[in-house]
Amino acid sequence: MPRRFFHPVLIIAIWVAHPATARMAPAKSTQNVRPSTTVVIDAGHGGFDRGGIPGQRISEKTMTLDVAQRLKQVLQASGYRVVMTRDGDVFVPLPARVAIANSYRNAIFVCIHFNAAPRGGANGVETYFYSPESLPLASAIHYYVSRGAPSPNRGVRRRGYYVLRKSSVPAVLVECGFLTNPTEAQYAQTVTYRQQLAEEIGRGIRNRSLVSAPGSRWPEIANVETVPLQPFIDQTHIQHYSKRSPRSSKRRKSSHSPRTATAKTASANKRTSTSKDSED
Repeated sequence: MPRRFFHPVLIIAIWVAHPATARMAPAKSTQNVRPSTTVVIDAGHGGFDRGGIPGQRISEKTMTLDVAQRLKQVLQASGYRVVMTRDGDVFVPLPARVAIANSYRNAIFVCIHFNAAPRGGANGVETYFYSPESLPLASAIHYYVSRGAPSPNRGVRRRGYYVLRKSSVPAVLVECGFLTNPTEAQYAQTVTYRQQLAEEIGRGIRNRSLVSAPGSRWPEIANVETVPLQPFIDQTHIQHYSKRSPRSSKRRKSSHSPRTATAKTASANKRTSTSKDSED
């Protein structure tokens, strides 16, 4: 009998359509698949830890949670899986926040903060990273936040905050402005501005892959070697600021208490910094 030849296109069509062979079809190319579809959002401070500096009128913990919850909605609308380290006014220790982020493979970790300083004129937005793998994420987020915020651009900075240096996934910490600055504090108290912050951070997350793409000419990008590692205070052993009166706290503590000695050292170091050291 003469041999029958089938057109190659017909053979491929039959093979794909057959249910038994369809299950054996190779996986789709990952080139167009969005990486790291899990985002762990960390709203800074919470519970007894108000954030900021003593005497600060606006509670940082309230502002960070509001922006974080708005960011959650923005990302979920784009198809991301979102995990919150806290979704209410509760205190979560720093190691627990990092452990949550590290428990999700291929996730990214975004910490939301607002800045503070004794000098009311201090202002601007800045984004921190620590590991080289986190720089593209920090650059993308900072590009959009600084472009949308009516505040000065303080740049992308490198610092070994606890939540950044202990994370095994790309991690950044966004400082969304100074709550001790009258103008920026007024912005932060408006729903419109907090929603804008969430949307700009979301844009940075969605477009972060463009930063590390071959031949990318992304603005605001820096080489990790050119960003100096700034000094920081290890706050894991320092009592967080709360509404409790400093005098009543002193009466309950011994002057020889290790915690008190650590806090005094930190207070002396903090005076050398222009702004408050973010939760690290």
